[in-house]
Amino acid sequence: MEQNLELNQLAKEALREGSKWTFFLSIVGFIGVGLMLIAAVIITVSLSDLPDDVSGLGPFGFMKNFLSLFYFLMAGLYFIPVYYLFKYSTNMKTALQFGDSNLVAEAFVNLKSHHKFLGISVIVILSLYLLILIGGIFAIAATAAFR
Repeated sequence: MEQNLELNQLAKEALREGSKWTFFLSIVGFIGVGLMLIAAVIITVSLSDLPDDVSGLGPFGFMKNFLSLFYFLMAGLYFIPVYYLFKYSTNMKTALQFGDSNLVAEAFVNLKSHHKFLGISVIVILSLYLLILIGGIFAIAATAAFR
């Protein structure tokens, strides 16, 4: 049994204002992605001048090959939620302008995808923190056991 949901003026205004803010945040996010890509290119060019034998850099020598790759990867990962946020804001703005309930539904699907991506990212990061914490505890215990 499907019911039609109608939005009152307060809800429409809240969605309209919210879509303006999410549009702003998505543009700032795209700028951030662009800056990450520029940083990745600069790092790639800068580090390409270093010799392959980077033993003088100590524990940071391995980062020569992975630092720019890390920036490219982070830009790619950051692009995904920013894109969903952008699609939400543009679809919601158009939907409210023309009263198109299909576009409202599509906008909310993009918002759901944005939140889902961020939620999964938080779970992954918290899991990594937990693994690092457990690894640190084992490293401390192993160091103390060999003294």
